[in-house]
Amino acid sequence: MYRFLLTPRWWAINVLALLAVPVCVFMGSWQLSRFEDRVQDHRTATEQATAAKKEAARPLASLLPVDKATSGKRATATGHYGRQLLVPDRELNDRDGYYVLTMLRTDGGKALPVVRGWLPGTASATAKAPAAPTGEVTVTGALQASETPGDNGASAAGGLPAGQVGAISAASLVNLVPYDVYDAWVTLDRADSGMTAVPASAPDDSGLDLRAFQNLGYTGEWFVFAGFVVFMWFRLLRREAEFQRDAALGILPDDGPGGGPDDGPPHGGSDGGGGEPEDADEGDPEGAGGAGPGPGAQDPASTPVR
Repeated sequence: MYRFLLTPRWWAINVLALLAVPVCVFMGSWQLSRFEDRVQDHRTATEQATAAKKEAARPLASLLPVDKATSGKRATATGHYGRQLLVPDRELNDRDGYYVLTMLRTDGGKALPVVRGWLPGTASATAKAPAAPTGEVTVTGALQASETPGDNGASAAGGLPAGQVGAISAASLVNLVPYDVYDAWVTLDRADSGMTAVPASAPDDSGLDLRAFQNLGYTGEWFVFAGFVVFMWFRLLRREAEFQRDAALGILPDDGPGGGPDDGPPHGGSDGGGGEPEDADEGDPEGAGGAGPGPGAQDPASTPVR
């Protein structure tokens, strides 16, 4: 009954199923490993942030460029405060507010963005942010990588009022200040002038964010695909086996031309007044109404052939 498995058609089905199942399982396992890596990165980042608070601050230059290993480390830098900007639409402890960002011009000539603290309310032209200290200052805080607009709370909206910036990054600040900017920023351990200190955030791609749960969702999808391939193969196999069994018993339905016994009357017949009328003389040799031949009528059979 299962000899049909050796036909070319079933060879193609079998090969396709044998290739599809391992591919689906491999892709599901890979997506699961990506999710596990993100979970491990989240744990590492949390442990690193906790350990960084206990470590001594290091010079800024020794921690650049910022990566997953140096993000959150305590850095120190010396310079003079310059231009001050507001970073709107930033939440802290489930409250709306804004960051107070001040550029620290270092001895090297570059400026380091420093978040001096957070204030509640709406950033506007009339917002009263505390003025930065004058003279030479030394700041200490957690080192952070430049933000990407649209990620981790950074605004991607353009057209902000003068004196505001949506994302803390060198790309966003280079057109707002007249000096070079470090591709990093620092949030102070202790905020200035009654503001609330902004805690350091985890590095990008190191937390249980939407991407992590997308990996987990893709894992389930690939394993479902593998199960669907197996299910369809068994279903096709069962249908083919049933067809072969019915063919051997001779009980296959007749789907060929000719139809069944209920196809209607034969061509030319009538079952309700339709079709061609029957011969008027059939069964009535005397003519319509039973009348005989008229006077002088002659039997055709007696007419001589000339």
